[in-house]
Amino acid sequence: MPAERIVRKLTAILAADVAGYSWLTGRDEEGTHVRLTGHLRALVIPKIAEHHGRVVKNTGDGLLAEFASVVDAVRCAAEAQRGMSERNSSAPSNERMEFRMGINVGDVISDTGDIFGDGVNVAARLEGLAEPGGICVSGRVYEDANGKLDDVTFEDMGEQQLKNIARQVRVYRARLSGQSAVMASLPISTSHKPSIAVLPFLNMSGDLEQEYFADGVVEDVITALSRFKSLFVIGRNTSFTYKGRAVDAKQVGRELGVRYLLEGSIRKSANRLRITGQLIEAATSNDLWAEKFDGEVGDIFDLQDKIAQTVVASIAPRLEQAEIARAKQKPTEVPDSYDTYLRGMASFYKGANSEARDLFRRAIKLDPEHAAAYAMAAWTLLKELGEEGALTAEKQLEAIHLANEALGSTTDDAFAMARAGHVLAYVGHQYDRGASIIEHAILLNPNLASAWFSRGFAALMCGEAERGSESFDVVLKLSPLDPLCRFAWYGKSFSLFHLRRYSEGLDYAKKALQSVRSVHSLCACILNHVGANQMNEAKCHVAALLEHQNDFTVEHALQTFPTGSKLYRDQIASAFERAGLPLRSFLVR
Repeated sequence: MPAERIVRKLTAILAADVAGYSWLTGRDEEGTHVRLTGHLRALVIPKIAEHHGRVVKNTGDGLLAEFASVVDAVRCAAEAQRGMSERNSSAPSNERMEFRMGINVGDVISDTGDIFGDGVNVAARLEGLAEPGGICVSGRVYEDANGKLDDVTFEDMGEQQLKNIARQVRVYRARLSGQSAVMASLPISTSHKPSIAVLPFLNMSGDLEQEYFADGVVEDVITALSRFKSLFVIGRNTSFTYKGRAVDAKQVGRELGVRYLLEGSIRKSANRLRITGQLIEAATSNDLWAEKFDGEVGDIFDLQDKIAQTVVASIAPRLEQAEIARAKQKPTEVPDSYDTYLRGMASFYKGANSEARDLFRRAIKLDPEHAAAYAMAAWTLLKELGEEGALTAEKQLEAIHLANEALGSTTDDAFAMARAGHVLAYVGHQYDRGASIIEHAILLNPNLASAWFSRGFAALMCGEAERGSESFDVVLKLSPLDPLCRFAWYGKSFSLFHLRRYSEGLDYAKKALQSVRSVHSLCACILNHVGANQMNEAKCHVAALLEHQNDFTVEHALQTFPTGSKLYRDQIASAFERAGLPLRSFLVR
């Protein structure tokens, strides 16, 4: 029996969907379906037929159509968008529907009335690039349609890498007569900082009391995010202009000039509340983070505070990671201090300490008031001391100088202040001063995990293990998935060693060791094994430590874990001596 022949044809493909459809259905599922069906039957489908097209299929929130003529496809899309604009003009804001449309020309497979292939996929991706009420077309469509429609012009959007499309596609935005090319009157963020807008959360409960609660959560999140001096946060009054409206991430991003959006919803069931949140990259509509939070209705204000704190602590690291990725995609020679700083952070996280320091120094040259760059340059020297057990006198002075420069450049950047305070305590042995600066950083931003991390180690250096232990608990609560956790685990284990809670200390030390085999995690195990009088285990870890760093001694341990407390210093030295660690090195470092 001969193989069935595949039928192919060249066709113009139009993909359309409703912007913010999930939001609309979440608010009013049946009403949204009725309105969409009405728009399709009364306007869109007749326009397709009028311009000699054919509806291939409905897609739930839109449709796919094909045309023999590219010009007919573009004309149909333009007239449908104008018609929708007129129909929306008399509708309440929360019932308006706006289509996004994409048009491509491609060789497709035709099978039992449906069409398949790369050409269809490109049309769908182009629709995703379009703004609500807008049309995006491929370069092939532009070549055929440009100049043949009096009321449509095209703007070049350049080569675009469309999702799951191997090649780059030239994209054009179709502009209808009367449509402005630039939304010049809208508020735009021109800050070099990562920018975010927190949109009003959708109340899925139909309970007005929960609406107030949802608004309260959003206001708390906006306030908390505003404490991060590395962020540009759109104010509450502007964010709440979107309340009750179907929104499209790309459109809001353009209107407010922000890179990121946080949106969410609230639902009540019996005496429980569930809040969901999503962090979105506005330009691509990609989700960067999503989470849900549950709680009892009883203590509504405690729940509101808890959710706001958890949301902020969760998304702050995601924003930093997204910004680092964005900076790395730019050309190597970056003239901007902030992007150079982000490149430094990327190098720091991959362990290239010297490279990171050079980038932070470049960022400082580009902006002599860049407090975070000073602080991180100093932090690379702190890391070197922690890993090597010693710093040259010259580097020690440089670290202290950089930390002081950071403090001289800011009075309200909690991150820079916490890092600088930690350096002054750890490298400069200015224990009380460093701890005081870190406390001020926490007052500025109580949701900053890195500040609590520094507070924990500063507390140990000041001889306050209980305060250190409590601080590390906050780090692990605020940022449970952060790479910072492995350091918080060994910090917690050191605190518990000094508190003589050796069994708990070992639990945290082993977590740290499983995460990364380092001087710090091995030392944490040794100290707590000695404290628990498990000397065989302690000696095994000493052997592993000397295999990892063969010249490590008690003397180096006291430099690696400095403290102003004579009691703590004696406890550390005694435990390492009992475990068999050499007092001094006979190797040349």
